[in-house]
Amino acid sequence: MSNALPVADARQVRRYARELFRRHPRGLAAALGLHALAAAAGLVAPRLLGDLVEGISRGVGAVTVDRIALAIAGFVVAQSVLVRFAHLASARLGERVLAELREEFVDRVLALPLSTVERAGTGDLLTRTSRDVAALSRTVRFAAPETLIAAVTVLLILGAVVLTGPLLVLPCLLAVPMLVAGTRWYLRRAPAGYLRENAAYSDITDGISETVEGARTTEALRQQARRRARTDADIRRSYAAEYYTLNLRTVFFPIAEIGYLLPVAGTLLLGGWFYLEGWVSLGQVTAATLYAQQLVDPVDRLLSWLDEFQVGGASLARLLGVAEPAEAADRPAGAADASPDRPVGDDGRLAAHDVRYAYRAGHDVLHGVTLVPRPGEKLAMVGPSGAGKSTLGRLLAGVHPPRAGTVSVDGRPLSGLPLAELRTHVALVSQEHHVFIGTLADNVAMVRPSAGPAEVRAALAAVDALDWAEALPDGLDTRVGAGGHPLSPAQAQQLALARLVLADPHTLVLDEATSLIDPRAARALERSLAAVLQGRTVIAIAHRLFSAHDADRVAVVEDGRITELGPHDELVAANGSYAALWRSWHG
Repeated sequence: MSNALPVADARQVRRYARELFRRHPRGLAAALGLHALAAAAGLVAPRLLGDLVEGISRGVGAVTVDRIALAIAGFVVAQSVLVRFAHLASARLGERVLAELREEFVDRVLALPLSTVERAGTGDLLTRTSRDVAALSRTVRFAAPETLIAAVTVLLILGAVVLTGPLLVLPCLLAVPMLVAGTRWYLRRAPAGYLRENAAYSDITDGISETVEGARTTEALRQQARRRARTDADIRRSYAAEYYTLNLRTVFFPIAEIGYLLPVAGTLLLGGWFYLEGWVSLGQVTAATLYAQQLVDPVDRLLSWLDEFQVGGASLARLLGVAEPAEAADRPAGAADASPDRPVGDDGRLAAHDVRYAYRAGHDVLHGVTLVPRPGEKLAMVGPSGAGKSTLGRLLAGVHPPRAGTVSVDGRPLSGLPLAELRTHVALVSQEHHVFIGTLADNVAMVRPSAGPAEVRAALAAVDALDWAEALPDGLDTRVGAGGHPLSPAQAQQLALARLVLADPHTLVLDEATSLIDPRAARALERSLAAVLQGRTVIAIAHRLFSAHDADRVAVVEDGRITELGPHDELVAANGSYAALWRSWHG
């Protein structure tokens, strides 16, 4: 999992958890206060029962017994009412905290650099957005309030025992060394174990999604056995990770169970001895024994939810990892030296100087490339497959930062620009065009939600898509995407281009954007696009050389270098690599 997204450390998790609850001081105080009152109401009954036993041993009257019984009933009812409102307060607090955490996580995911997501794979990100969010949801909604309740209850019970008889608190502490030692042993091992478990589950998700997406290729190449072997190996690793955490629980939980019994047994035995010695009364022993019995439930909840906290803590660490560390890792040294306060020029000049890039350390795929598109020109990049065209295009679009050299706009390094500002300068159009669930109009306006219907229609018209868009069953209000009205690949491409028209960046990088569309549709689309993008800089990575023929200049990329650069006619006349490509394309 060397390419997996980062994971926050324990210190970051604790700091974030504290900060999250500090934002809601009133809600936290209300929940704790109600639970404290409920616990205090529950502590009255054992004391009254102790007094009752003491009174009966001394021969009190029936009237006194009735009063004590009524008082016990009253406090039980009061405790039930307080518990109800305390749980409601805890649930409201948990939902507010969880909502904030989810919103912040979505912001972090959307701010991730595309290169980070590509390196990590979709499986890890999907697992964090689904399984980890669900696990953390259970922790925030239930584990956190239940733990607070249990901790408050334990403290109040121990305080009640001290008030009942200071000597009787000693038996209640018999289990402390065992529980402390067992808990420390467990906490040293559980966090890493649950992180491995979640990472293994990410591998399974990644492998299965890859198998499903590539099912036709797998079948065509007869790789079913290999894919099954990959899935089996992922499941074995997940099984081993879950087996490890299960073993931890099978050791820790029996220690806890024994710890529950010791205070009760110890209070009965030592309390009896103290009574025989005359150090405590029978009523005090009775009340202390009932308090020791009451300790079982909160201590059990405390230790049981402690395991859930380890699961939630591991999930929170993975969710917090989808943040600044990933972005910082993607920025080259010197990116921090960018000058964000420098005024942006008027021409929107994009430039790459002596850039190098490697997907694997020590294996550069670009070797000292310098390319300075002229503002407003259409520059075509051509070359054999694997020459580095798409990689150079992604560097020019700010998707990847260069390993060495600089890619800048108006003299400002792209890697130093905030993502929102970067996309106002340059945008990438690839072969993949996602149609989101929603109306056609919403799909176009998503890049600028403030855009009105007229602007959406103008953007569709600019890419020759308005006619077929209005012909849909409900026009621009037709629902598209998964489960909606299907769009052809050419229509999805036009939809993506309409978004770009509305976003209005001054430079577009077209990464073989029309290579998978029918040639006639692609030709018509490129003609309409050329008319719409008049005055903008267009860098087109072309498979079909008619794109190069229509370009102002052509850059020939071979083996990670630009070997030729110039207008189409000049390069054909030079009789070099481009001329050979042109002749082979024409047959």
